[in-house]
Amino acid sequence: MYITLAAVAIIYLAICLAMFVFQRSLLYYPQPRAVTAPASTLALQVPGSDLVVTIRPHSGPKAIIYFGGNGEDVSANLGTFSWAFPDHALFLLHYRGYGGSTGHPSERAISSDAVALFKNVYAKHTEVAIIGRSLGSGVAIRLASETPVARLILVTPYDSIEEIAAAEYPYLPVKLLLLDRYESWKYAPAIKIPTTLIVAQNDEVIPRASTDRLFARFRTGVASMRVVAGAGHNDIEATSEYIKIIQAALQ
Repeated sequence: MYITLAAVAIIYLAICLAMFVFQRSLLYYPQPRAVTAPASTLALQVPGSDLVVTIRPHSGPKAIIYFGGNGEDVSANLGTFSWAFPDHALFLLHYRGYGGSTGHPSERAISSDAVALFKNVYAKHTEVAIIGRSLGSGVAIRLASETPVARLILVTPYDSIEEIAAAEYPYLPVKLLLLDRYESWKYAPAIKIPTTLIVAQNDEVIPRASTDRLFARFRTGVASMRVVAGAGHNDIEATSEYIKIIQAALQ
């Protein structure tokens, strides 16, 4: 019996070790870049990486910075965003390891890169709106709590990645193992700018309860929530309502 228990313990510890070592490969799914034209590309050097940013230059004070999901090629949004937001310069960040950006993604690195991109954009555009989708909602809310952002839009957002992971792997000590937690709840109370949360009614990745908990963290009157009927986590952008909500939030 003792031998059996010892064997089970060893196997369990081996699983925990494997999850700790390979966890970022389960969180980040780097994608290649569809839009590669030099006129649509900004190279941004940061410590430890040469970042690629897909852009649509536009003069004037308004700009949008977009942070995508963990398996998203953000350049795929360029056409739709260019049409929908004609008076905004566009900056779509390819995380480290994504779309030609060098290095490896992590919460610390991506958060630092987001600040570097904001400073670059804010030097030319004084009215910067931030859009973060799925994983990127955690990047966006943290950035908005630290910098003079004008508007914040969170698409399919969560309270924290830690709670999502804990629900996905209930048999593992996630709190002890997790490296990248993306604790959006921690930054929500500091947000003072108009914020819109866009929720997919049939989101199969982010539980509605997680989004509701995040929404409750904001100060009264700061945030509003819009639910896109019939939309799922990965097809919300295909609905006509999606872009209309963002357009209204930017007014």
